[in-house]
Amino acid sequence: MKRESWQDNITQVVIYVILVVISLIVIVPILYTISVSLTPYADTLKRGGVILWPTNITFEYYSYVFNENSPVPRAYLITGIVTIIGTAISLLVTAFTAYPLSKRYLPGRNGIMWIFFFTMLFGGGLIPTYLVIRSLGLINTLWALMIPSAMSVYNMIIMRTFFSGIPDSLEESAKLDGANDITILFRIVLPLSTPVLATLGLFYAVGKWNMFFDALIYINDRSKYTLQVVLREILLMSQLTELMPERASVLPPQLPLQMATTMVAVIPMLCLYPFLQRYFVQGVMIGAIKG
Repeated sequence: MKRESWQDNITQVVIYVILVVISLIVIVPILYTISVSLTPYADTLKRGGVILWPTNITFEYYSYVFNENSPVPRAYLITGIVTIIGTAISLLVTAFTAYPLSKRYLPGRNGIMWIFFFTMLFGGGLIPTYLVIRSLGLINTLWALMIPSAMSVYNMIIMRTFFSGIPDSLEESAKLDGANDITILFRIVLPLSTPVLATLGLFYAVGKWNMFFDALIYINDRSKYTLQVVLREILLMSQLTELMPERASVLPPQLPLQMATTMVAVIPMLCLYPFLQRYFVQGVMIGAIKG
């Protein structure tokens, strides 16, 4: 067994220190957000405004976020609908695009792939995209948040690479049994592609959940605002409170309210990741290595 030199030990120490620092950079803001949202604002001020552990725990700010006059519950529902349906549509469109492009015998496959690569480098522009969406009658509808962003070329390439690694013999055997391409895709290819589907599903779900700019541009009806747009309004409201002190007596303290709203927006994605973690690294690595 090879003995580790002092240089190796120093390298290990440096790596561990870097990992600890990165972990603290991620964990400390989360602890701060949770603590401020659960601590009475007076106690937060007494402790200098920077706390990493809640005291005198209260759910007052969360109850305000979800009260009957708050836009957050409806925005939560809208964002959930966009995330669930949008992710399903995105995975379906991505699979339907990646599957034929994974076949070497597809005529013009390389040319089609170059067209997709081109769209990764050059977008259509904000105004032309808006005009197209308006001409399709999607403005002020939730479809505007799902259809235009239905497929990511990067995710399609990962899925295509994964599909390319599935043995052709499986599909040939299915065709001998009378299966068509749709049957092969849904009954053979997709069940074998759970890691990449889970990984890309997480990518799409996080993107849909955090969607802000598209909702800001395409949605004008306040009843259809997504959670991120409502969160922005709460942040703007806090600035308004600073400019108009007379409103401070009507509204709860803005700092803990912002933190409570932020936690409400973050918790679903934090809860989703552990269930997909075992597929996440596997799906990304397979696509990266074979690509």
